[in-house]
Amino acid sequence: MTTDESDSHGGLVDRQTTGEDRVRMVARQLSEQRTANWIASEAGWSHEPTRRVLERLVEDGVLHRDDSGTHTTYYPDYRRQAMQEAMRLRDSGHTVEELTDRLADMKVRIRDWEDEFDVESPNQLRGTIADRDLDADEEDRRRDVAREWDQLERRIQIVGFAIREWDFLAPATEPGEA
Repeated sequence: MTTDESDSHGGLVDRQTTGEDRVRMVARQLSEQRTANWIASEAGWSHEPTRRVLERLVEDGVLHRDDSGTHTTYYPDYRRQAMQEAMRLRDSGHTVEELTDRLADMKVRIRDWEDEFDVESPNQLRGTIADRDLDADEEDRRRDVAREWDQLERRIQIVGFAIREWDFLAPATEPGEA
């Protein structure tokens, strides 16, 4: 194996982390429900130990398990993720005013899309793809905008929460108070 091959995407990570670490990393980054096989594949580890790690993460409240479908799937505790992201925003060194400006910018962007496409939601925008005779590039653009719109709406909720709970999210000891 050449040096380039060993430093490729998985090579460096595989050498510096255990299989359990990789499963935990993949599981914490999930944005939708996934099977243990999918997570094992992403983590580069075998199914059975991956499943055991996932079950521990369920017991710890980091993940949820859904047994209602054909295959058991796992997904993150979105509330925990949102709280952690809000704490990261609070601890990032940004001021509440800067976050408020970012929030306003995100809302302006959504209002611009509402005006441009004459819709009120990402799903309505997706619906315009079927309703109109659009070329492939415009269809792709609308799908991309709808996806970004969904992400911005989630981001708005988290940033808004961080702003509303600014004092609550403060570290126990502010820098300089120790």
